[in-house]
Amino acid sequence: MDSRSRLEDNPNEHAVVVVTGAAGAVGSRVVRRLVHDREGIDVRAVDKATVDAQPGLDVKRVDLASDDLTSVFAGATSIVHLATAVTPDVDDPSADELELAIVSRVLDAAAEVGVSHVCVLSTAMVYGAWVDNPVPLTEDADVRPNLDFPWAITRAAVERAVLEWGSGREAAVSILRPTAVVTDDTLGRLAQVLHTARVGIAADGDPPVQYLHVDDLAAAVVAAIETRFDGVANVAPDSWIPPDALADLEGPQARVRVPAWAARAVAAVRQRSGLAPIPPGIVPYTSHSWVVANDRIRALGWEADYSNEEAWVVSHEPSPLEQLPARRRQELALAAAAALAIGFAVGAVLVLRRLRRK
Repeated sequence: MDSRSRLEDNPNEHAVVVVTGAAGAVGSRVVRRLVHDREGIDVRAVDKATVDAQPGLDVKRVDLASDDLTSVFAGATSIVHLATAVTPDVDDPSADELELAIVSRVLDAAAEVGVSHVCVLSTAMVYGAWVDNPVPLTEDADVRPNLDFPWAITRAAVERAVLEWGSGREAAVSILRPTAVVTDDTLGRLAQVLHTARVGIAADGDPPVQYLHVDDLAAAVVAAIETRFDGVANVAPDSWIPPDALADLEGPQARVRVPAWAARAVAAVRQRSGLAPIPPGIVPYTSHSWVVANDRIRALGWEADYSNEEAWVVSHEPSPLEQLPARRRQELALAAAAALAIGFAVGAVLVLRRLRRK
């Protein structure tokens, strides 16, 4: 199947695009672009949350986990599945099971109504963060998420289910793998987890990073719809932010470098105690590169409006510390790092004493 066959190349087919998760940050932007910027496309917004009504938009209040989906999808030519039950900052096996069950229901209903195109969101984290990763990763790289990061493992399982569904069918399947997504004034949940894991007691290593503005992700989804893209595509701005440039953007950070095993142990304690949503499996993604190439999505006519640096800047509201003079920030960061080091040493001593007593 021609992966770049555009909607206008099929003039006899009336385009009806169903967007699940239409109330979310990505879904709402995709709906807005399709309704206001694209002629000849009927848009059906599906979500169990409230979706803002607008002229030309068909809104369906639906629970994907339990409601009948064949009637909701009837007549659709494309289904864009953006709804999700899992987040990168919460380890919940029941949510992982629900995620896969919903994907299965969506695909079954899509097959029943004869949908010719399905688009789903994955993540660049399915490549995993490994010391031997090439820089950048292309779509030809193996899918091997780190085994103790359930969110990436679930995204990889979603990919497999969708690819298996599309195998042998007269239907195009688009799988998009975005890097860490941000919005205006706010880091996304993945970006926030990564940032939190890089400060305080952090693993050795300073890999390059990428940030993708949510508007650019929505534009990539629309490009996949318009071209009926059939395949897998990374979504990220050109290039990446090198470690030195990221340090300049972030300013002085209180950080104590420790081996990866120690950073994982600290992350596990912080997560269990509720101090910070840092799954231990996120640690490798802060010490090894997983930046991706964007040649394939650019070949669809997509281009990021925000560079990696611009996405970081617009998503980041300066903290009180960052508003202080540079010298004072450095002094405070050094003092905080020293305090963290002392705390880590004391904690290690207490653990050793407890082990000796046992």
